[in-house]
Amino acid sequence: MTDLFTVVVDSPVGALTVVTSDAGLRAVLWPADDPRRVALDHSADRADHPVLVQAAHQLTEYFDGSRRDFDLPLDPTGTDFQQQAWAALRSIPYATTVSYGEQAKRMGDKRKARAVGAANGRNPISIIVPCHRVVGSNGSLTGFAGGIETKDWLLTHERRVAGHALDL
Repeated sequence: MTDLFTVVVDSPVGALTVVTSDAGLRAVLWPADDPRRVALDHSADRADHPVLVQAAHQLTEYFDGSRRDFDLPLDPTGTDFQQQAWAALRSIPYATTVSYGEQAKRMGDKRKARAVGAANGRNPISIIVPCHRVVGSNGSLTGFAGGIETKDWLLTHERRVAGHALDL
C-alpha cells in the first residue's frame, strides 16, 4: 500500500484536505466529501511534505487571484478512461467552460458524455484538475462533489480574476 500524507488548507470554499503520495498529489477533498470517493486508509498528517507545501501555496495563490495554472506532480488513481477524462479536464483554459458533450468529443467520442460525467464525478483532485469548468449542454451548473454553490463560486472567481463578464 502507498503511504498517503495530508494537510488541511483553509480556503474561501471551506477547509480542503489535500492528499499526496510520494509520487504526487492524490486528492483535494471538500469538507463534506463522500469518503468513498477517495480512500484514505493509510494517511497521516504531514504539513511539511514537499508536495503538500507546494499544493497549499499554489491553492492560496489560486484563491487570491495570482495563479491560473497549477504546476504540481499528480498521482490520481482511476481507470484508463477516468485518467483520459481527467487529462482532458486539465486542458480546459482558466475561466472558460465546456459541456460534458464537448469534453467527450475532445476525447474522441461525443456519445460518451454521460461516461465523461461519471468520470468527472470521480475526479479526486478538485480545483487543480478543474472539473468545475464542465457544465451541462445548456450551460447549467450540474454535478459537482463540492456542491453547485461551490462550483458557481469557483467559476465566478475565475471569470472575475480574468476580467470576463460574470454571466454564467
